Amino acid sequence: MRSRMGRLGLVWAMVLAVGGNALATELPNKNTSKKKTASATRKVSSKKPAKTSAKSAPGRAVLPLRSANPYLGSIVVDAATGQVLAENNADAKGFPASVVKLMDMMVVMDRIAAGQLSLSNQVTVTAESSKVGGTQVWLEPGEVFTVEELMYALMLQSANDAAKALAIGVAGSAEGFVELMNKKAAELGMTNTVFHSVHGLPPSTGKKGDTSTARDLSILARALLSQHPDITKFTSTRIRNFREGKEKGKVIMRNHNHLLGSFSGCDGLKTGFITAGGFSLVATAERNGRRVIAVVLGSRERPVRDARAAELLAKGFAALPPLPPPPVVAVTTNLPVAPLMTEDVPAEKPHSGWLKAAGIGIAVGLIVLVVVSFIRKRSPGNDF
Repeated sequence: MRSRMGRLGLVWAMVLAVGGNALATELPNKNTSKKKTASATRKVSSKKPAKTSAKSAPGRAVLPLRSANPYLGSIVVDAATGQVLAENNADAKGFPASVVKLMDMMVVMDRIAAGQLSLSNQVTVTAESSKVGGTQVWLEPGEVFTVEELMYALMLQSANDAAKALAIGVAGSAEGFVELMNKKAAELGMTNTVFHSVHGLPPSTGKKGDTSTARDLSILARALLSQHPDITKFTSTRIRNFREGKEKGKVIMRNHNHLLGSFSGCDGLKTGFITAGGFSLVATAERNGRRVIAVVLGSRERPVRDARAAELLAKGFAALPPLPPPPVVAVTTNLPVAPLMTEDVPAEKPHSGWLKAAGIGIAVGLIVLVVVSFIRKRSPGNDF
């Protein structure tokens, strides 16, 4: 009996518990509701703190964010004179990312101009070059490519492994090549630029990132175009195959500069992106024999970067000073010129004119006398 009563009590307790929960669900406790509402209000009104650093990949250093909307800094210059046509925060320091590859090209082209290197020279890929990461053409240790092939990979694909292969092939090591990059930057007067890598990737833990400004990058671009104008054959190419003719490993490389083909006259130069530095672009265009260079550093969005770069190029062309008038050229003919007379002409004696007149008068008088005498002889009765 007691066991039966115990079982009934247990069942009744369960029913009450279930019913109580059901009532609590339908009619929530006023105090509980207020607590939940207040908590929700706090969550909605609280703002997330602004990010001050970018997330880093394993083994990479954490870099502070250096980008802005529409950009961190910009500048547009006349390529012929270096005159600044427009600028905005052009000395703000940012992370140029793959734009540093313009300095790679500068060092390589300087060596070629000095006769120390040729585009046809071959570079053997090392194990170090094949383990870079990021954008690449997937170089394998032992592969051999010409400097020219690697330059196309550098400019079109923005291949980080190609950058390292060139650096090691030219200077013997990536560190030695970085020294050449910084030396050239100092020669050009890029006072706010420091290179720590040959590719612009975020640095490894404990290392520093590459830094530059819009103004410094315009200096580099102008020097590159004026000293090595043929580089536009690399920077203006929109699509090209890497490992052409080989059975495997062919890469279709596409230029990341979206102004090519969309902005009239654009033929370069280089894009760049890392999370901490945003999107950057050094662009150039030539119209009617005149060239301008625009730099957008540290934009938060790629379409904004491209649009602002196009605006700067257009503004640059509109702001170019008029060309001086062409010099006046004297018109010459090929007609033969008669030689000067060299015979001596005797000078007239003083009063020679009236002496000649007097002589003529005398002669006429004599002729008249002769005629009169002749007539008198023939007609003696006539009187004159």
